Amino acid sequence: MASPADTQVWIKRGAFLFIAFVIMVVQLVPQSMEPRVIDIARWHFRLVSPDICLAVTLVWVARRPKYAPVWMIAAIFLMGDLIFQRPPGLWAGLVVVLTEQLRKRSREFRSLPFLAEWGSIALGVAAISIANRLILAILAVPVAPFDMILLQMILTIAVYPLVVLIMHYLFGITRVTPGETGSRGQRV
Repeated sequence: MASPADTQVWIKRGAFLFIAFVIMVVQLVPQSMEPRVIDIARWHFRLVSPDICLAVTLVWVARRPKYAPVWMIAAIFLMGDLIFQRPPGLWAGLVVVLTEQLRKRSREFRSLPFLAEWGSIALGVAAISIANRLILAILAVPVAPFDMILLQMILTIAVYPLVVLIMHYLFGITRVTPGETGSRGQRV
């Protein structure tokens, strides 16, 4: 029979899957039929939204890596690649690489201040965004304008603290405390 701690892990995994699904559905629903453009002194700025699904995934992996297994992340982002008509597997693979690097460092994040965690996340998001852009350019795949990709990257990094707060207070995704033990008494 499963222990209550194992049940809690599967409940949190289900919550993570549900959140990712809701984010993708919301992104698919058109909010307006007109392009979002801001005119400021003859400059036209196209608005993009941050990659909320990536930010949520990074929060879960950095704070509770057991709740976001690699197979689930790969499936979610591969489905996102297919739904949003990106090259299948490229963004998903880059996200998996980033999340596995963060998973290895999750013990370090316990004792680091939030700004250090945020800085690590920012470097990771910048690295995979640039790598994605470079790979698509090398393969001569049509890509979005650089300013839009740069703006989405900056907005994703900027929204990370807000996502941390929401995940902490609504879903209980907190940092693992140094003395915390798992369901079988092992050190987490």
